[in-house]
Amino acid sequence: MNIENTQSQMRKGVLEFCILSIIQRGEAYPSDIIEEMKKSNLQLLEGTLYPLLTRLKNADLLNYRWVESSGGPPRKYFSLTEKGSAFYQLLENTWREMADGVERVINSQGRGNSQGRGMSDEGQGNSEGQVTSEEGRGDSQGRGMSDEGRGGESTHNRQPTTDNPQPTTDNPQPTTDNSQPTTNN
Repeated sequence: MNIENTQSQMRKGVLEFCILSIIQRGEAYPSDIIEEMKKSNLQLLEGTLYPLLTRLKNADLLNYRWVESSGGPPRKYFSLTEKGSAFYQLLENTWREMADGVERVINSQGRGNSQGRGMSDEGQGNSEGQVTSEEGRGDSQGRGMSDEGRGGESTHNRQPTTDNPQPTTDNPQPTTDNSQPTTNN
């Protein structure tokens, strides 16, 4: 796996949010956006920025106005539309939730944690550490319910025991009954 590709994908995922974040503070000139991104160690080229600004403008998230320049051609300054401001707020909320979740994951110790995020096969953990399906329930100690919804640790946190040398799996293979039917004559 190539680390540069992964890093590039991670940057692309936050690029639009960062650009809108800069513009939402006030009108922004593209070279100022590039400069602020560089100061934050987020490299951004003009060839990437201008198509993105055009796409955001076409989506009615941005407006622009021309400002005469004393030393060259007029400059195009971008600002958020009302729709762009609402869109930015949604992105900001999403970013904060994701950043918080990622921070919890990278700071977690081991597979199970003490944040109450146990999950069953059916249940999905939510941001409060509770399982959201009816089949599974999580408790405050990070334990989920078993597959049948009974108490106890979930298979996700269970350690293999010596009396069961086979590792447990979350996706057991179905068994088939190959026995022949019996007939009474």
